[in-house]
Amino acid sequence: MINILLIEPFFTGSHKAWAEGLQKHSAHEIDILSMSGHHWKWRMHGAAITLANQFLSKNKHYDIILCSDMLDLPVFLSIVRHRLTDERIGMYFHENQITTPWNKTDPDLIAKRDQHYGFINYTSALAADFIWFNSAYHMNSFIGALPTFLGQFPDYQNTETIDSIRVKSSVMHLGLNLQELRALRPAEKQASKEAILLWNHRWEFDKNPEFFFHTLIELHERGVRFKLIVLGQSFKNQPAIFQTAKEILAEHISHWGYAETMEEYVRLVSSADILPVTSIQDFFGISVIEAVALDVFPLLPNRLAYPEHFPEIMRPTFLYEEDTLTDFANRLQRLIFDIKYPRGMEKSKWVMQYDWSIQGKKYDAGFEKEFEHLSSRT
Repeated sequence: MINILLIEPFFTGSHKAWAEGLQKHSAHEIDILSMSGHHWKWRMHGAAITLANQFLSKNKHYDIILCSDMLDLPVFLSIVRHRLTDERIGMYFHENQITTPWNKTDPDLIAKRDQHYGFINYTSALAADFIWFNSAYHMNSFIGALPTFLGQFPDYQNTETIDSIRVKSSVMHLGLNLQELRALRPAEKQASKEAILLWNHRWEFDKNPEFFFHTLIELHERGVRFKLIVLGQSFKNQPAIFQTAKEILAEHISHWGYAETMEEYVRLVSSADILPVTSIQDFFGISVIEAVALDVFPLLPNRLAYPEHFPEIMRPTFLYEEDTLTDFANRLQRLIFDIKYPRGMEKSKWVMQYDWSIQGKKYDAGFEKEFEHLSSRT
């Protein structure tokens, strides 16, 4: 059995679910070293010191240390290096701060002092022995952005280091509790006379709620009949379009707001027919995969991580190229008018590969491959 330490400075939401899921479904022994999921910028700066001291207080040897992208790995290693022997050090990238779009109102972006977060990701990737990304899109976009990112600096840009990052990078998709979600579905789905549309993402700008809701407002003004379920976690500075859409689309709304229990979340998602997605950034798309696993028909942009979730033959069915509101509204309207088509199609089988029952074995194979590097040194 391989002894693994998983370090997660931002232990909440999808980061927490991934860490605990991996711990539960791996055949190897995994300990978690974590901090609460608050103040993400401070976590990227200060967590390495706090977690390094916690590591030093543990009297245990690990074969592999796997850290998330929120850790400043060089700082962590500089503090604990006297305790390290031949441990294999890995980084798992849920997201990165080079290709993640920033909110235009963020004071760090306005003051042009946002580059150091991406630099932490870059130097951490350099320091790691191996790097796992949660999608091929994420891996390619991060590595592809490094020449421009490094090229902005005045001299000694170190672009020759990019190849060293590329050769030790690979894809390890997220594991999700999809079978458990499906087990919570109601025994029978009550088909609505009208198509039910779904939003089940965070209420933030990178999910492009303006395009989503303006599309629905366009359909509303055309007199198209539909129902709407809006789920997801809202924050204090949520985009104003949510309140505007709530007022304009009031007659269409079946549910609006956060689902307090997983059972309620599954019931609501399962009752939906179509998931129109307009995101400008998604390195994997957990909310999309969950909805598809619950047999909701996805309408996804043919970019980001979405194409790799489906075989090539199915991509024209689920993906769209239209980038204008009118074209997207027309595509969605056709699905609404022919609702028997999306309702009758098998959807879930394309994404069940991400259930932990399958992904757990893939992670273990990855750990065992890295452990072989340790064995070859002895």
